Amino acid sequence: MNRFENMEHFVKVVETGSITAAAERLEVAKSAVSRRLKELETHLGAELFHRTTRRMTLTDTGRTFYHQSVHILEQLLEAEQSTTQAHGILEGRLKIALPSSFGLLHMGTAIDDFLKLHPQITFELDFNDREVNLVHEGFDLALRIANLPDSSLIARRLANIKLHICATPTYLKKRGTPHTLADLAQHQCLLYSLMRDGDVWQFDDQEGNTERVKLNAAMRANSGDFLKEAALADRGVVFLPTFMTYTEIQAGRLVPLLTHYKPFRLSAYALYPQTHHLSKRVRAFVDFLAKRFAGIPYWDQ
Repeated sequence: MNRFENMEHFVKVVETGSITAAAERLEVAKSAVSRRLKELETHLGAELFHRTTRRMTLTDTGRTFYHQSVHILEQLLEAEQSTTQAHGILEGRLKIALPSSFGLLHMGTAIDDFLKLHPQITFELDFNDREVNLVHEGFDLALRIANLPDSSLIARRLANIKLHICATPTYLKKRGTPHTLADLAQHQCLLYSLMRDGDVWQFDDQEGNTERVKLNAAMRANSGDFLKEAALADRGVVFLPTFMTYTEIQAGRLVPLLTHYKPFRLSAYALYPQTHHLSKRVRAFVDFLAKRFAGIPYWDQ
């Protein structure tokens, strides 16, 4: 019996919620995971799970053993990595979930520069704007652009993200330039469907008064890139992060609107679960990104 492997399989079942999911993550047969759980319970002389036909839940003994196992496995991993990392060598896989537009526009060069420092790291990247489950899907890290609610995730803020309302000169010549937030109700608006309450835009004016406007949705999409292209095709007014629009604004292809209102802000965060061991390679990459995007991001300079 390999105690550490049995322990690793047990922890993976807890974190993924089922033997099937754990087997997929570990890339082994379900029967192998079941066998290791049975060996572990036999060795301990205790049941770790309450089992029904639909679900498995930890017993009190199992819950205690889970937390102890996570700690032991973290110490083992740290010990294994310490030899190479003591000599400045980082190696291994980083599985990261990235927001689509930000990832495509700004993470390619960042990852290239990181790999110049640590060429033995391998990246597995998932570009998607959905909210991934880091533990169940096996991610080491996620980058997320949001105002984060309270959660079980640990978050490190990497950069301020500003959003602007903008449209093309051609569209504004045809439909007129809005001078107040209320004027937007008369315009064709291109809305990001993943934004909460996306049909209503809310801003503070220079005196700090909050204004809201219900929008006329000419188009909805869950892709900011698609909405930007629609705006560039003179189809309407769009509300997007400056990291997506700064080159078009500099070139005059998009015109910022209602700039006398306080810009809407989000933040870019690096997220990881509290129960997840933050390996040195993850920590090194997060530190690298925090330094790279510190201060005023280059797209806002």
